[in-house]
Amino acid sequence: MAEPWPYPAPLDDGAADHLRVGLKLPEIPLYATSGDRIALANLPGRSIVFAYPWTGQPGMPNPPGWDDIPGAHGSTPEAEGFAKLYPRLREMEISVYGLSTQDTDWQAEFAERIGLPFPLLSDAEFAFARALKLPTFKAGDTSYLARLTLIIADGCIEHVDYPVHPPHTHAHEVFKRVAASGQAHA
Repeated sequence: MAEPWPYPAPLDDGAADHLRVGLKLPEIPLYATSGDRIALANLPGRSIVFAYPWTGQPGMPNPPGWDDIPGAHGSTPEAEGFAKLYPRLREMEISVYGLSTQDTDWQAEFAERIGLPFPLLSDAEFAFARALKLPTFKAGDTSYLARLTLIIADGCIEHVDYPVHPPHTHAHEVFKRVAASGQAHA
């Protein structure tokens, strides 16, 4: 059993209620750590897209007030959870992508440091976030994506998890959901 998450849980503020099943994603290409530009709207099959606010780097401080913002902490353990389950998800022909507003260089350092087997997508200009009206929050003067997970099928929303809590066990919960629904999509 996983240890309890030590940081405050976010409340469901309704900021993702408009993200309904069947909604087609916007055709906005995003830079990926793989070197590609990926438009989630054009992906065939099923994919998991987990939006996360920010990843730190060794020796760098967290954004102002980070410890007190519900849902802010947890990007690294969440990504590690998806990395651990990635081989099993690929066996189910499900792709995985992380999404943040950090630039691709920052994301590439993070992906290499923790050994992510899937690409991270950069929405540094908030184009995708604005088009889809993704929930955000502020720390200091900077906006960040709120933690949210989309399961998409052929570019359309199949399921939304918001708010995500706790992040360190979230990948396992998503895996259980897609495994249980896998027969309907085979």
